[in-house]
This record gives sequence, structure tokens and C-alpha cells, in this order.
Amino acid sequence: MTVEITRATIDRYNRPGPRYTSYPTVPHWQSDFTAEDYLAALCEVATTTDPISVYVHLPFCAERCAYCGCNATATKRTDVVDHYLDRLERELELVTATLGTGRQVVQLHWGGGTPNFLNEAQSRRLMKLLHTVFTIDPAAEVALEVDPRIGSREQIFLFRELGFNRISFGVQDIAHNVQVAIGRIQPLNQTQTVVYAARDAGFTSINIDLVYGLPYQTPTSFATTLQAIIDLRPDRIACFSYAHLPQARPNQKRVDARQLPTGYEKFQLFRQAIDTLTAVGYDWIGMDHFALADDELAIAARERRLQRNFMGYTVLPAPHQIGFGMSAIGDLAGRYAQNDAHLGHYQRAIDAGRLPITRGMRLSDDDLMRRKAIMHLMCNLEVPFDLKLPPTGQRLGDVFPAEIERIAAYADDGLIEVESHRLRVTERGRFFVRNLAMELDRYLQQTTTRPLFSSTV
Repeated sequence: MTVEITRATIDRYNRPGPRYTSYPTVPHWQSDFTAEDYLAALCEVATTTDPISVYVHLPFCAERCAYCGCNATATKRTDVVDHYLDRLERELELVTATLGTGRQVVQLHWGGGTPNFLNEAQSRRLMKLLHTVFTIDPAAEVALEVDPRIGSREQIFLFRELGFNRISFGVQDIAHNVQVAIGRIQPLNQTQTVVYAARDAGFTSINIDLVYGLPYQTPTSFATTLQAIIDLRPDRIACFSYAHLPQARPNQKRVDARQLPTGYEKFQLFRQAIDTLTAVGYDWIGMDHFALADDELAIAARERRLQRNFMGYTVLPAPHQIGFGMSAIGDLAGRYAQNDAHLGHYQRAIDAGRLPITRGMRLSDDDLMRRKAIMHLMCNLEVPFDLKLPPTGQRLGDVFPAEIERIAAYADDGLIEVESHRLRVTERGRFFVRNLAMELDRYLQQTTTRPLFSSTV
């Protein structure tokens, strides 16, 4: 990529801000959104025949990595997982009592934590529970996240037998000193073993997660990491920005902040990932994902039909997402709903026979319109003036003329190109797409300086 981006440009736009896995973003959701509000949303979905997406949060890890920003619980006890599955079973019963059973699922995702922390019996039990209450479409995207450190060839084949067709491996970085600094020692051969197994087992898509901005990362060390991953030739690669938030994530206090690359140096690592991966056949997708050119995600991006939800970029969107487990998020019938993120509180709510909702939001017409515009921009790198917005079908250009004018002003920095029918994000602007999206966010104070790096949602 030949686009030049200076240190001054990075300094101007480098501010904390949302990743827009939702709009409105989670900090703006309301604590007075209750289980009754969630049940009302489920009632609305029950009156439709819409397919759904299902997310299951499995929070357990053998140990907590220092860099981790997930809702995770470290344990060595198998019985803790069994008790959690008991609660998941009851939560499924509570939800389907209103939603109904047999609903078609076109996207299923196990996230964590470490889903492969479950043993064979537990994995089989959970998948059986899901098949008992839902009808998982034969063409569904069925995915899970795997920690290679506790994975094995046998386990990967088990997941394929259970119906998973997409698998994502957490790697972050292969340099030993970086791994020590983030509390995650993972020799490359562990990653190679599970990736080769996934390929032999017939997974249709293999993803590897990397993180840039970690302590002791340098262009030289990161080049070695990138080449090692390229040699494995996964179908997709995600390259996430590390967000150091020790006040919110106490485990991150173990990370030596003095060794973190910041600002322009951090940006250069991301730029290095883009240049390296695109040079060997990967398309840069959305913000921070990469896919081989013949991957359906890359094809969808080229055809401007990419979608985005809490589970990431997808080509199989469903109108409603139902979340199960502690901290899980639902997106259904024009509402967001989140379960309690504290394991004990979640389990006590389920034991009391109530859904463990702690916050959520009913989206206004304005929210729905802005969400459509923001997600289209984040996925397809354009602001089409004739984009029809729910729920009224009004044109984006008619509804948000002031916001379009603000985004168009970024043309002065070469981030936007103004065309007769749309605003198109330039190659330079791709690095700042979140900055552009924030101009459509009415919950944020509008300024001329917008964020570049953050993992806040």
C-alpha cells in the first residue's frame, strides 16, 4: 500500500472511541431495562418465522492471561463447568418458554473465555441441549473459539463431529518475550498442531487472531509472527488492537505499560500487518480482518454486502441474535439485552427462575436509522445517499444531511472522496473509518478529532 500517513495525522485522530459492534454502544444502554423488557422482545420474535443467531458464552479458562479483556473466569475444576451447564440448560428453558422451540438457527457461536476448556462430555452435552431446543440449519455458520495451548488433534476432530464448520485460534504473537509479558506462553508447534488438525478434519474456515500493540512488539518481531501465520495459510486473520484498560480489567495491571508501543509506533505495526498480508493474497476486510481473496467474506466485501454483529463480520446475518450465559448479549426485535457479567449473580438469577438481564435498550427510530448507516459504513466503506434506512425506508441523504456534510469535510485530509451518489472512503480513510462513523453517532459530542485505536464498545 503506497498511501502515506504521517505521525501528525495519527496524533490528530488517535483518541479512545467505539468499535461499533453495536449502535448505540454498550455504555449508553440502560440499567432499568429488565427481564420483563427482554421477554417482551422474545414475544415479538415468537410471532415471526425469522431465523436467528445464537451466541453461547463459555467464560472458563485454566488461567487468566494478563492482556485479556474478555469476561472470563479462571478455574481448574470440572464440576464448576458442569454447574454452569446446568444453568445454561435452565436459561434455554426460560427463553424458549416464550420464544418457542424448533427455531431455525443460521449462525451459532461458542465464545469465551475458552470454549475448548470443556471436556468431551461437556461439549457433547451442550451441543445436544442446543439441538434439543433449536433447529440448526444444515448450511448454518457454526463456529467456536479455541485456545491452542489446551487443544489437541482429537479435540478438533470432536468439534467437527459435533457440527462446527468454522474455528478460530487465539495466537496473539509468537515471540517468546511478548508471550511472557502478556502471560500466555504458546509455542508455535501448539498452534501448528491444531491448525493442521482443523484442516484435516474438514473445517470450511480457519481463523487466527493476532493482537498488535503488545509489550515488546517491534517491527522485526512482528514480521516473524506474520510470516509464521502466513505459512499456516488460514482462511481468515483478525488483527486486533490491544486496549490497555487496567482500571476496568485488573488482570491487565500485570502488563508493563512502559513497554507498550503507542501512537505512531503502534500504528506502524498495524500498517505492517496490512502490507504484509495483502501482499500474499489476503484482502483487508472492514477494520481489522483479512480473508483470502476467494473466501466468502472477501467476496461479500467486494460486493458491498458485508454484515457486522457482536460475533464479528459475517455474510449470514439473522434478524435476531439470542445470547446465553453470563455477560451474553442479545440483539432482537429492536432491543439490546445483556446478561449479568458476574458469574455468581448470573447463576443465582437462573436458580431463582428469572432471566439474568442487567441492562439493555429499546432502540428508537433514530437509533435504528443511525445503526444501519454506521454498520454500512463500517462494513462497506461508503455512505450511499440513497441507502434506505429502517424503519421508514427513508434515504440516508434526506435524513442526515448535517452528518453527511461533516463526513464530507474529511475530504480535506484525503479520507473521503465525494461522489455524486455517495461518500466513498479512500485508502487513506480506511485507517480512520471509526472516526468517520462517529460523525453519525448522536450520543457523542461532535468534534473534528475522532478516535483511531480502541476496543471500547
